[in-house]
Amino acid sequence: MSSHAPLIDLLKLLMRSPSVVGAEHSFFRVLQRELEERGADVTWYEGVLVARGDRPDSMMFSAHIDRHGLICTGPNEFQYAAFVAGSRSDLLGNSVSEELMLTIADRFEGVPVYAYEPWSGAYRGAGAISLASICEHRHNLIFEVSGLEHLVAGTPVALRDSLRIDDEHFVGQLDNVLTAAILVYLFEIGFRGTAFFTAQEEAGRSWRYLLEWFRRFGGSTNQLVVLDTSAYPNRDEADRQHVVLRSRDANAGFNIELTKQLEALCRERHIAFSYKDHYIAADNERLAAAGMKPRSLGSTEMGRIIAASNGLVDGTTLQIPTTGYHTMQETAAVESCEAFIRLLADVARI
Repeated sequence: MSSHAPLIDLLKLLMRSPSVVGAEHSFFRVLQRELEERGADVTWYEGVLVARGDRPDSMMFSAHIDRHGLICTGPNEFQYAAFVAGSRSDLLGNSVSEELMLTIADRFEGVPVYAYEPWSGAYRGAGAISLASICEHRHNLIFEVSGLEHLVAGTPVALRDSLRIDDEHFVGQLDNVLTAAILVYLFEIGFRGTAFFTAQEEAGRSWRYLLEWFRRFGGSTNQLVVLDTSAYPNRDEADRQHVVLRSRDANAGFNIELTKQLEALCRERHIAFSYKDHYIAADNERLAAAGMKPRSLGSTEMGRIIAASNGLVDGTTLQIPTTGYHTMQETAAVESCEAFIRLLADVARI
């Protein structure tokens, strides 16, 4: 990755900049600076930052910029920010399953964290997650954090992280700062189209902000490629492909022509690829044979916006295979990131 050293520097910077779900404003400020330094025209809307080159309609990419963390909800009481932002922390029947809450509790116990002011990003103190348990009265996951007892309700708390490079893999809380960094880097190497950076994807809300933009400003051609990571259970599974395509998700089918264009470029470039929906379908056949419950095809930003836009927005997705989903040890192969960049450069004609 030596030829992309500026990307590594950028990724290090962005990973150290907090962007907890529902409190992404300070990260937008960092992005605005980095994009404007690379010549982009940047406009900030509610929930989405739009960066445009001098040929804005030539290609449209999108990446979400929120990452998991906590939000202070009372004296030494913290909740999972994605649940709060997605209104899934109430008593109205939209609560999270106990199985998922226990998984998250085990995922972050002992992790170092720091608090920040959401608009400026100003530092508000550091600590570590000391306890996570389900409150029997509220049926909700509650965290205790040592060292941040002074915080007031509404303060976001980010997981303290930095980029590590281990055995040709990027390691850290990569979803989705990795593809956001790649989008910024594209402007450095000559991208002239439009890039969207969306908030609250982990709370299932980012597509709304994106659709609002297209309803106000979209033209006759609104073909979009949404960039993200794609989780696999281990490195053997992840390393079977450099990039991940999809023909659909649980919400909608994706644009066939644009998806096949990406596939053709992969073949031309000798970039190993797979279709995530095909992978899940094959796994579901195995589960069915064993009498087990099938997996969902998953819900993506692209599928949600296609389903809701009534034909206004169409497109596909391109993803980087990762392991360690939603942990501090998420990994992505450097080789996959290089292939991902080559493919995007081809699509955007850089």
